[in-house]
Amino acid sequence: MPEKILVVDDEKEIADLVELYLKNENYEVCKFYTAQDALACIESTELDLAILDIMLPSVSGFAICQKIREKHMKKKK
Repeated sequence: MPEKILVVDDEKEIADLVELYLKNENYEVCKFYTAQDALACIESTELDLAILDIMLPSVSGFAICQKIREKHMKKKK
């Protein structure tokens, strides 16, 4: 089963290029252009890695990272 990688970037060209490179290496990619879509994915999908744009328009990449950590910590308990 390929690893799942979350890619979040509001610059579509960058997100598309990162997705292309990762898919060429046989990774499963969950790509989003908005933080809201990425946060919805985090709630419903088990991820192996996240590549986040820090300066998103509405929610920072740091906030998304914190949500991932919170979800992971809940699973450990």
